[in-house]
Amino acid sequence: MAIKLIAIDMDGTLLNPQHLITPGVKSAIDRARQKGVSIVLATGRPFVGVQRYLMELDLQAGQYCISNNGALVQRAEDGECVAEVTLAFEDYLYIEQLARKLGVHFQAFDKSHLYTPNKNISEYTIHEASLTGIPVRYRSVEEMDREMRFPKLMMVDKADLLNAAVKRLPAYAKETYTVLKSAPYYLKILDRRVNKGQGVKMLAEKLGLRPDEVMAIGDQENDLAMIEYASTGVAMGNAIESVKNIAQFVTKTNMEDGVAHAIEELVL
Repeated sequence: MAIKLIAIDMDGTLLNPQHLITPGVKSAIDRARQKGVSIVLATGRPFVGVQRYLMELDLQAGQYCISNNGALVQRAEDGECVAEVTLAFEDYLYIEQLARKLGVHFQAFDKSHLYTPNKNISEYTIHEASLTGIPVRYRSVEEMDREMRFPKLMMVDKADLLNAAVKRLPAYAKETYTVLKSAPYYLKILDRRVNKGQGVKMLAEKLGLRPDEVMAIGDQENDLAMIEYASTGVAMGNAIESVKNIAQFVTKTNMEDGVAHAIEELVL
């Protein structure tokens, strides 16, 4: 079957190391769209961190994106959710307490803000905010609204501290939530049902598409599920080995217009 939807990860995939979309990648995406292929950005970022790239690629009117690692499927033009799976305040309390016990920083997201209860705000929380543009709010646990829902929770810290914390995660946490890394210093905790594969699946079904009409491109652990879901799974040349091992195709790196190469070879 012809590819009718391409789900593309952002950091390390769509974007080069300078967090830019190169002219070659933009041209390939434009040509795929002209053929009637839906281009869907599927990212761990919140919607605010996706908007300017949607505008740059002219992927707004009538288009969709998948944010927060698959927790939210949103209309690209205004961020309105068409499907979502989120965590409750009880989950926030459990993961926040666990982060303190493990000695790492913690942050939580609603649809428009990043919240941290850490007075010594982590450099990685600041990095997340500067990268995506999401506003940061310091809120003690007691100040948080108990009715809030959270697309994702995160433990963030230096790679060695976070790796040590991962090794000490209790079985309950690993069994109850989707827990995965998107970078050496970011550990994401989501509803057990949530991953990029599920997000792509929800959108594909909404659009009446089958897995054999879907291509997914990614580079990190949090891209595994969508690469497994899509009949055409593509690993970036800079992808981790576990992604390359399950992909049907390995393209060039994000410094070599790998997304453009994959689209030209497999779609155009």
